[in-house]
Amino acid sequence: MRAAVARRFGGPEVVQVEEVPRPVPNADEVLIRVEASTVSVADHRTRSRDLPDGMWFYIPLALGVLRPRKRVLGMDVAGVVEAVGDEVTGFAPGDEVIAMLGAAFGGHAEYACVPQSNAIARKPRNLTMEEAVTLVFGGYTTLAYLNHVDFAPGAEVLVNGASGAVGTAAVQLAKLRGARVTAVCSGGNAEFVRSLGADQVIDYTVEDFTRSGETYDVIVECVGNAPFSRVEGSIKPGGALLLVITSFAGMLRASRDRKRSGKLVTFAGAPVTGDDLASLVRLAESGEYRPVIDRTFDLDEIVEAHRYVDTGRKKGNVVLRIA
Repeated sequence: MRAAVARRFGGPEVVQVEEVPRPVPNADEVLIRVEASTVSVADHRTRSRDLPDGMWFYIPLALGVLRPRKRVLGMDVAGVVEAVGDEVTGFAPGDEVIAMLGAAFGGHAEYACVPQSNAIARKPRNLTMEEAVTLVFGGYTTLAYLNHVDFAPGAEVLVNGASGAVGTAAVQLAKLRGARVTAVCSGGNAEFVRSLGADQVIDYTVEDFTRSGETYDVIVECVGNAPFSRVEGSIKPGGALLLVITSFAGMLRASRDRKRSGKLVTFAGAPVTGDDLASLVRLAESGEYRPVIDRTFDLDEIVEAHRYVDTGRKKGNVVLRIA
């Protein structure tokens, strides 16, 4: 099969399309003929070793020492079930599905194996494969963090970094849970995030949300520049800081900050199941959740796709068309 392969760390040009062996599903796995994936910030970080401050120790442990441990990137897929293992009961060949591969990667290829215990669900019937795959990375990650909190309707939620894959999902899902959402992004993306449901937009280039005097029940941190020390005064008593991106120091301090302040501070996502992913599918089918695509690239354009993600300017998702 054809796959985008990175045999060394570096810039976008290290990723090349090659012929590699097609995976064979284990007894508990689903083999998917992949039609679409996304190129995410996780792919950028894994390929380039551009990790948050203090995470140097993670490189040899998870990314590889001299060369990438995961040579085929891509954390999500949309496609058609090609075959299933003997122990798989919920899916059959011919089913159209979306799935999260997570840290196993492998989505930037014509075929990928996914354990049935992963977050895997049938594709929304009203979306194309390219649209459907956008539900996975951002939606999965957002659910992993929002599932930590149970906020009442009308709760104030701020999303820092509201225009990326996770940010656009967080704006929509928080709004669907009844929150009043404040989105932090550049002024050029203000109308875009308002169209997703944001009630208020703060342009970070002209205003520091931590100096406004406003407080929030939940802050979803998707950028990496809002540690607890900076935003503590912006979180209401008993509120939460959900650190989707943070430094190693932020991880080490999270437990101490939580105990000292009485506010939830967490960098770890809660478990996300296939049922959670299926809930996103239902929202998309009802028109309540909107897929967000910035640009679409073909597999042969994988270098250009990585190069665009590297700019840090994408809105929502960059889709990779495999088939």
